[in-house]
Amino acid sequence: MAARIGRFARAVQWVGLSAALAALVAGCGGASEQDAEPDAPASRAEAARFLTQATFGPTEAEIERVLSLGYAGWIDEQFAKPRASHRSAWEAADAAAKAVNAGNSAGQDGVINSFWQQALAGEDQLRQRTAFALSQIFVISMQDATVGDNPRAVAAYVDLLNEHAFGNYRDLLQGVSLHPMMGAYLSSMRNQKADARTGRVPDENYAREVMQLFSIGLHELNADGSARTTGGSPLETYTAADIAGLAKVFTGWSWSCPAWPDNGCFYNGAVGGSSDPDRSFKAMFGYPQFHSVEEKTFLGATIAAQSRGDPEASLRAALDTLYQHPNVGPFIGKQLIQRLVTSNPGPQYVASVAAAFDNNGAGVRGDMRAVLKAVLLHPDARATSDTAGKLREPVLRLSALLRAFGYRSDSGLFRVGNTDNPGTQLGQTPMRSPSVFNFYRPGYIPPGTQAAAADLVVPEMQITHETSAAGYVNYMRDGISQGFGQNNGTINGVVLNRRDLRPDFETETALADKPAELLARIDDRLLFGAMPEALKAEIQAAIESIAIPVLNTGATNQAQIDAAKRNRVNAALLLTVVSPEFLVQK
Repeated sequence: MAARIGRFARAVQWVGLSAALAALVAGCGGASEQDAEPDAPASRAEAARFLTQATFGPTEAEIERVLSLGYAGWIDEQFAKPRASHRSAWEAADAAAKAVNAGNSAGQDGVINSFWQQALAGEDQLRQRTAFALSQIFVISMQDATVGDNPRAVAAYVDLLNEHAFGNYRDLLQGVSLHPMMGAYLSSMRNQKADARTGRVPDENYAREVMQLFSIGLHELNADGSARTTGGSPLETYTAADIAGLAKVFTGWSWSCPAWPDNGCFYNGAVGGSSDPDRSFKAMFGYPQFHSVEEKTFLGATIAAQSRGDPEASLRAALDTLYQHPNVGPFIGKQLIQRLVTSNPGPQYVASVAAAFDNNGAGVRGDMRAVLKAVLLHPDARATSDTAGKLREPVLRLSALLRAFGYRSDSGLFRVGNTDNPGTQLGQTPMRSPSVFNFYRPGYIPPGTQAAAADLVVPEMQITHETSAAGYVNYMRDGISQGFGQNNGTINGVVLNRRDLRPDFETETALADKPAELLARIDDRLLFGAMPEALKAEIQAAIESIAIPVLNTGATNQAQIDAAKRNRVNAALLLTVVSPEFLVQK
């Protein structure tokens, strides 16, 4: 069995990934133009496939809801679900930690574990999945020292993304721009106006990234997401002069503070020991004395010189300019398609989503609900060709498994913890990307692959390589057999000494002596009945190679029989979740 698993591990590294890419290469842009799809799924498998796009993984209950309500009805029900608070969860975990030892803190794990709690057990799945996608566009990262030292504020930032996931893009852009953790991460906090005497100029970091990453991108776009060109070269959306002009807007912003606009508040967030205890996540205040009064010109807009610094007016004008830019719909819309549905959406798909951004049908621009419906209900999203889909990123691979088999948390805290290490873990942790450019770029083309030859992007391949492929196999092997997450000692007076997230494999174990039925159940839960016959034969042979001893009065006891049965379940699950068929979200 070990040799067989080792062969599968090598296949994931050298064969499986290229096979997964081959499935994407022939035309991952999705289906060709076609009539609108029916709203109700025709089968359980279709409902499950929709849920791989809209949630952190299908469950039996959610599949039944989609079958009952239809796609649009399910989305509308999700829009009405109450919003959970990650900050409240972090504060509760922090209080519990301090009750044990006053020096303890929930730390970064409190943010990560709250993410997993909502991803696995939260009812507002569409909101949480959308916020996860937004967290990879509007990036802050706890790998940054300042951000990482303020986990309560990071939890509040995730709440901000959740709050605006179903709101309006303009409000989202303002919320992100004024959040202190974004201010710390991209150095717009305490940014000051120019000083000719010292040679100081405004910091341009946030001005550049709010255009490049959060709104309009590098190149002017047509409504279908294709680049506008002149002489065969793409037109740039902004210049160095635009960055310099916009940077003046982001001067004079700093902490929320009870003594605003005192200079001490601007520099330190406090005066005479008085400060706002929530300043790390409350929207930043504008400090007129530090805000540029010069004329601000960018993207064809001009904010007139001010007699007195007016940071609020400048910001309002700047964000309105970005919000109204024709690039925003195709730029943000395409990335949401990539994060939820398919890596290479066709031009009609992008144009449809961009049109929903421009007008929700009631004359409103930037309505995220309309955008999400356009993403999830477009015929290309429902297409079932071999060419539609995306490579699952590690977080979504794990969440799909844990939700499919109802993993529970012993502690109630879903203590998955940091999974950064690509050699032994997932190589990805929510809110811990290595840079503002996320874990991977939306336009990443893996060199030397069939995708590269076809000029197709596979963003998630940027973090999929020899080390991370082997690390994923090892992490899933250990997790399936021992449970996932951090080890618990004593919970409610019970000594556990086991990992926090645990499944109930009673049904699967009962089928262990019927390999074909066991495999059919796993296929139904993870691949929705789409497992190829060749893969079935390979995994069934692996299952059958694990002998189940016969109970007798001699050396064999029931515990040995149970262990053999569980080993069969473990093997079947592991070989499924490392297969290319699972790694690619169709």
